[in-house]
Order: sequence, then C-alpha cells, then structure tokens
Amino acid sequence: MIEVKQNNDEKHGSFEAFIDGISAGKMTYTWAGEERFIIDHTEVGEEHNGKGVGKEMLLAAVDFARKNGKKIIPLCPFAKASFQKSEELQDVLVN
Repeated sequence: MIEVKQNNDEKHGSFEAFIDGISAGKMTYTWAGEERFIIDHTEVGEEHNGKGVGKEMLLAAVDFARKNGKKIIPLCPFAKASFQKSEELQDVLVN
C-alpha cells in the first residue's frame, strides 16, 4: 500500500510517497500566489517504477487542491501528461 504525506510551507511543498515506510517517490511544488501551485518535479525510485507511485502522489495533489479551492499548473512532464490523459482531474487545472 502506498502512503502519501504532504509537506507544505508558504513558498514550496511536496507530496512524498512511502511503501512499507520506505520512501518511494516525491512530487515537489512551488506556490504561485495564494490560489495556485506549480507541480515542478516528480521523481519515483527505480525499484518502485510501474507501481502507481507517481499517480498516487498526483491524486494527493489534486485532492489537496479540491479541498482547499486551489488550482494546479503542471510544469513537470509526468504531471502534465497525467492531466492530459485524465479528464476527471482537469477541474483543478489553471485555465
């Protein structure tokens, strides 16, 4: 099972994924004002590729945005491609 923890401050933040307590990946973001954040990097450990780690971190970011009325700017190639593939996530994208 993948557990995702969020770290957040006024300028930056991250969603870090853990499998059995071991770090499996990290998605970082930067605040762009109070209403938006930019997903700028997604990294998954080689041994965890193909296990849905990146997707779980992205879903955590989308959930956070929805619950807090925020919008996402996906600059990282992984996040950008994931949003393009999933229409159900696009409600949190900056227009």
